[in-house]
Amino acid sequence: MSTIVYILITAVVCLGIGFYIGRVLLVKLFQDQETQSKQRAQQIIKDAESRAESQKKEKMLEAKEHFLKLKAEHEEQANHKKNIIIQNEAKVKQREVLITKQQEDLKKKEQETDAVREKLNKQLEGIDQRKEELEAQYRDKQAKVDKDHHEILSKLERIANLSAEEAREQLVESLKSEASTRASSYIKDIVAEAKLTATKEAKKVVIETIQRTAAEHAIENCVSIFNIESDDIKGKIIGREGRNIRALEAATGVEIIVDDTPEAIIISGFDPVRREIARLALHRLVADGRIHPARIEEVVAKTKKGIEEEIVEIGERTAIDLGIHGLHPELIRMVGRMRFRSSYGQNLLQHSREVANLCATMAAELGLNVKLAKRAGLLHDIGKVTPEEPELPHAIIGMQLAQKYKEHPDVCNAIGAHHDEIEMTAMISPIIQACDAISGSRPGARREIMESYIKRLKELEETAHSFEGVNQCYAIQAGRELRVMVDAENVTDERAQELSFDISQKIEKEMQYPGQIKITVIREMRSVSYAK
Repeated sequence: MSTIVYILITAVVCLGIGFYIGRVLLVKLFQDQETQSKQRAQQIIKDAESRAESQKKEKMLEAKEHFLKLKAEHEEQANHKKNIIIQNEAKVKQREVLITKQQEDLKKKEQETDAVREKLNKQLEGIDQRKEELEAQYRDKQAKVDKDHHEILSKLERIANLSAEEAREQLVESLKSEASTRASSYIKDIVAEAKLTATKEAKKVVIETIQRTAAEHAIENCVSIFNIESDDIKGKIIGREGRNIRALEAATGVEIIVDDTPEAIIISGFDPVRREIARLALHRLVADGRIHPARIEEVVAKTKKGIEEEIVEIGERTAIDLGIHGLHPELIRMVGRMRFRSSYGQNLLQHSREVANLCATMAAELGLNVKLAKRAGLLHDIGKVTPEEPELPHAIIGMQLAQKYKEHPDVCNAIGAHHDEIEMTAMISPIIQACDAISGSRPGARREIMESYIKRLKELEETAHSFEGVNQCYAIQAGRELRVMVDAENVTDERAQELSFDISQKIEKEMQYPGQIKITVIREMRSVSYAK
């Protein structure tokens, strides 16, 4: 028991001693670490102070350098401005010297002018005196001349047995005849000279324009031919008791003609858009094989929608091809509808594209606005494709449409004036008219109705017959030439020239025609005798 107690006491004492020793060592360790930390902190502070000092010195140096640089720039700018001021002062001094010199010169010139004025005044006084003397001499001579003239007239009247008035009338009549002959000759010379100058340049521009514009000839009829593979399909298209064909005609508004023509069906109608809808609908129905009234109405409705989309696409493509931008969507749709219209057999879209290209070329040659000319050329016949049919010329309708959709005033005037319905106020208006005539009057471009063609030829002959001295006249070369035979006894050669000019002027004022008409006046003298 005593041993255990002794061991425990010994253990407690050792533990206390160990704790004390450990505490002393730990305190010492902490003190050493604190001392090291203080030394390290002092070292860090010293380093920081040294770095701050060095940075301070660097910043001071940079600030000094920047200040010196700014000072140098400021001095340089000040010197530059000073130099400019010195130069301006020098210029001002030079101008002052120049102005002073000019003032001195002006004073000298004024003095010289005063001297010259005094000299001229003296000369004018002498001239006035001389004028009075000459007037007095003239009056004396005039009185003597009048007296001599009176005596000569009296002698002439006695010799010729005519009074002065009668002689004057005869002289005037002879002068009138001579003046008329000379005037005719002058007119002929002037016309010839004008043709050699103005017409030469005009023809050059027109020919170059035509040569640089290539166009296809498109002739359309009022019927379309739908080809089929066999005649058996005709029965399907007709349907029982003709119900299919009646439904197709009612849906499209055209006439379907099924006759003995092998492997063909004729689609007749004045509206090309309707004919195209009918043709495409028939193609789809025949390809599908299901042909009955309900299917016909469905296919025609889809075809109409597709045609409307195609019309818009054609209009947009045309505008892009011609480089025309900013057209109203409704105008683009009307341009697309031109593809399915014709004018005297000439496709309207092709004609408008051709006119636009011709206008652009001619405007460029003449130095005018090419874009406006091309725009007006494309839209000049836009009045022909309106859904309504008002009783107005297509040029006026087109002008109203262009104004409605905010087109340029020059474009509107060119559209409205290209058939002379209104006055031309824009520079491009005559170009549109000329290019429209060029495109329409080319051989083979258009096909006129026979009745209007014959009527125009008769009007030509009647116009020539209205002049005095005309015996016969004939319109030949499809109305391009008018030959006029005159009475040789009543019409002189000079009058024949005047007659051809007068007929041409009357035709220009009273008639409308494509291209130009040549008027040939023939004066033939025939002497006939019989041998018996």
